[in-house]
Amino acid sequence: MSTKDWLEKDFYAILGVSKDASADEIKKSYRKLARAHHPDSHPGDKNAEQKFKEISEAYSVLSVPDKRKEYDEARSLFGRGPFRARTGAGAGGGFGGANLGDLFGQGSTNLGDLFGGLFGQGGGNTRVRTTTAARRGADVETEVTLTFADAMSGTTVPLTLTSDTACPTCHGTGAKQGSLPRLCPVCEGTGMEPSGRSGGFTIAEPCKECLGRGLVVDDPCPTCHGSGRGRSSKTVRARIPAGVDDGQLVRLRGKGAPGENGGRAGDLLVRVHVGAHRVFGKKGANLTIDVPVTFAEAALGGEIQVPTLGGRPIGVKVPAGTPNGRVLRVRGKGARRADGTTGDLLVTIKVVVPDKLDDQAREALSKYADATDGKDVRAKLLRDAASSN
Repeated sequence: MSTKDWLEKDFYAILGVSKDASADEIKKSYRKLARAHHPDSHPGDKNAEQKFKEISEAYSVLSVPDKRKEYDEARSLFGRGPFRARTGAGAGGGFGGANLGDLFGQGSTNLGDLFGGLFGQGGGNTRVRTTTAARRGADVETEVTLTFADAMSGTTVPLTLTSDTACPTCHGTGAKQGSLPRLCPVCEGTGMEPSGRSGGFTIAEPCKECLGRGLVVDDPCPTCHGSGRGRSSKTVRARIPAGVDDGQLVRLRGKGAPGENGGRAGDLLVRVHVGAHRVFGKKGANLTIDVPVTFAEAALGGEIQVPTLGGRPIGVKVPAGTPNGRVLRVRGKGARRADGTTGDLLVTIKVVVPDKLDDQAREALSKYADATDGKDVRAKLLRDAASSN
């Protein structure tokens, strides 16, 4: 509220009291009007919110003897109500011979300089906020467990959340029934106070007196003990994106606790747990799978059938002489990334050694051993071990 606004507004009329009203009469009228126009009682009603601000501004001045005295003296000097330009010869669009442009900072004289100590802060550009600042709602964290398939394809899950809301007894004021909170005398309703200076700028932090609410409760509500907050449960439908990892935290904007005084809602943080799959694993955006092959397939090469997640098996070519543990890459058959692309399917070859052989197979392997006789596959291993001793 600027100095000009401070002078032009009739705080007595706003509170519906006379200029000679006692402190008790002003307080009583303020409580009645504030209760009738409190934003918590009129959700989304901008007119009620503006009216509540005007009532709070008026009370913040008239309830403090020194401020009320300055207010009365200033209005007595410049007249009641808004400044009006005189009409007629010689008026010059001014007030009492003074140009309003000069008085309100457009010329060499600034109204704030004339009343430097007004509100105890001085300066023509000083603005004093007496309304409660908007506060962002708290973030709410919850957990959900998904199957591997749902985590890879993405899914929408219902979540029951318990979070803060306006106390049902005091409707968010934090005050006992029949009473109302008052503006914090330290931060004057802003919820913030300066904590120091850095690089020529004042650094603000939440007010320690009111803990950032902008209001002080003298007679707390027995239900919420003055916090103005209660507990509520609601069910929301949360969209979990495809390709989410086990333990990943998914942030859903605006799905958390509601804000205060017009502040935006907080976020919903969903910790995702992904169940294991019997066949597939995950490594980044790639899916992994172990595929058994026979010795003949690994040695001679060929095409094998490999399963895919949520789709039909595909043919994968195994090169001749493929060793055990080699990884073959199948493009585009992995998990979906955040940008819409997909990872790959990593196929690890596992050569299976038969635990039993019939006579025909044994004879064939014996012939193979004879054909490869003289090639010591461990010769290099033994040399390297000997040289390192």
